[in-house]
Amino acid sequence: VQLQASGGGLVHAGGSLRLSCTASGFNLDYHAIGWFRQAPGKEREAVSCISGRGGTTAYRESVKGRFTASRDDPKNTVYLQMNSLKPEDTAVYSCAVAATCDEWKYAGSYFPSTEGYWGPGTLVTVSS
Repeated sequence: VQLQASGGGLVHAGGSLRLSCTASGFNLDYHAIGWFRQAPGKEREAVSCISGRGGTTAYRESVKGRFTASRDDPKNTVYLQMNSLKPEDTAVYSCAVAATCDEWKYAGSYFPSTEGYWGPGTLVTVSS
């Protein structure tokens, strides 16, 4: 199993990026996918979660209305569309697998990273 986040880059404040989370060796269909980020010198924080089949989404307060999680199950890919980006959104973004989004803010509720269920992150840099 290996997850991989991609799509990061450098963007000006107010710009947009779309992150992708793809999986190999694992079918994402019925699993929740969480997005986390970690800024330099700060603790990792949960950003969003989308349930299996996309029935439920959740977002941290600071990104509500700007970020949208979606999924394309035939492509085994989950997306995080990020609009109206702010400098404080600068971080390494990673994705992880969980059974549900019930406790999406807690890293411990996700499948173990040691088994490949957390993907290497992708850097998002938002300039002011």
